[in-house]
Amino acid sequence: MELFWAKGYEGTSIAELTTAMGINSPSLYAAFGSKEALFLEATEYYTQAEGTEIWAALDEAPTACQAIENFLRRTAKAYSQTDRPQGCLIALGALHEDSSSGAICTDLRRRRAENLTALRERLERGVAEGELPAGFDCDGVATFYATVQHGMSIQARDGASCSALMATVTGAMAAWQTLAGPDRA
Repeated sequence: MELFWAKGYEGTSIAELTTAMGINSPSLYAAFGSKEALFLEATEYYTQAEGTEIWAALDEAPTACQAIENFLRRTAKAYSQTDRPQGCLIALGALHEDSSSGAICTDLRRRRAENLTALRERLERGVAEGELPAGFDCDGVATFYATVQHGMSIQARDGASCSALMATVTGAMAAWQTLAGPDRA
């Protein structure tokens, strides 16, 4: 999983995978069938094991504003850890279908869409609880904060520190005042 996370689908070779797993190429194919199938298993494992604290922030916070802020702060911490690849496998694993398998890109798009849905649903909860106004654009705001998170992934991959990512969080939360209204902090 960490090789795919660090190098993406296309950037990871079969030789690197077999070396990391301590097996030979025929054993990899016997166990997984293909590099593509191994990548799909790796992304499933990643989804279950990495970053769960990021997404838990959405349910744990008492307000939508605090949920979004905690979500972004936890993202900054997780993406900038130095004991593992920086950034997010789901955001950076494969972006272009012309070079990666259609199944890989389709799977990653699905996972990103699920993440966007989680953000939207937390905002919808804020509307339902009266914290956010009835006409609040849950889709647009969820897309905005998902885009901020994706940008943080790219920044982290490029070497941004946790404090640099936290500055992004500060800016993104300043936008909350405009998106939700000044009395909705």
